[in-house]
Parts: sequence; structure tokens; C-alpha cells
Amino acid sequence: MTALFAQSLVTPSVGLIFWKTVAFLIFLYILYRFGWGPITESLEAREEDIEQSIRRAEEALQEAKEIQAENEQARRDAEQKAQRILREARDSAEELREEQKAQTRQEIQEMKEQAQADIEREKQAALQELRDEVADLAIGAAQKIIENDLDADRHRELVNDALDDLPTN
Repeated sequence: MTALFAQSLVTPSVGLIFWKTVAFLIFLYILYRFGWGPITESLEAREEDIEQSIRRAEEALQEAKEIQAENEQARRDAEQKAQRILREARDSAEELREEQKAQTRQEIQEMKEQAQADIEREKQAALQELRDEVADLAIGAAQKIIENDLDADRHRELVNDALDDLPTN
């Protein structure tokens, strides 16, 4: 009987095909009525969630790229500003150094000129003092010569006395 029953299910018959078709159509109607709507709705909701997630990810990626570009620009600006400040500091230090050198040279030149002027004044004063003393000596010697009628021995004696009377400094 099982063989007969199994054979009747496998052999095509019009009644069996009709009832299988009716059962299949009822199954499709029930599936469409109760299963298809919720399944498609959940698939559509999932699709929308995925699209929103993709959009948010793209927006976040774009925002991250913008922030990265802003950070890169800010970094470049900061580097340029630091280089400019460093260059200005070097220039300022070099300028200050040159000013100090020029000022020192000027002070040295002024001190040199002042020293030369002092030396020249002292030299002129010493020469004047020497002239005055030589003149006094000449006048003193002339007075002694005039006062005494001199012979050669007396002349030597007067010169030696005059030399002894000279200050030692």
C-alpha cells in the first residue's frame, strides 16, 4: 500500500494538480496578506536605516576631512607665524648687535680723541713750562755773565753752579 500510495503522489493527475494549485494559491494569499507586508515593511525600514547610516557616515567623513583640512591649514599658519617671529627675532638681535658695535666703536673713538686731546694739552703745557724754565735759566745765566767779567775758569764754575741749582725733576 505504501508503494501504491507513493505511486499515486508521483504520477500526475488532473485532480491532484488542481488541488495542489488551489493549496498553493491559498498559501500565496495568506503569505501575501499576513507575511508579505510586514516582511517588505521591515526590509524597507532596514534599507532606510542603512541609507541613513551611510549618509551619516559620509557626512561624518566629509566633516572629518574638513576638520583635517582646517587643522592642516592652522598648522601651516602656525609654522609660518613661528618662522616669521623667529626671523624677526634674529633680525632684531642682529640689528641690536650692530647698533651696540657701532655705539662701542663711537665711544672708543671719542675716548681716543679725548685722550689724544689730553695728551696734546699736557704736551703743550710741558713745552710751555720747559720754555719758561729755559728762559728763566737763560736770563739767570745772562745776569751772572753780565755781573761778572768772566775768564774761562770762572765761566766753567758759573755753568757748574747753574747746573747744580737746577731742580732735579
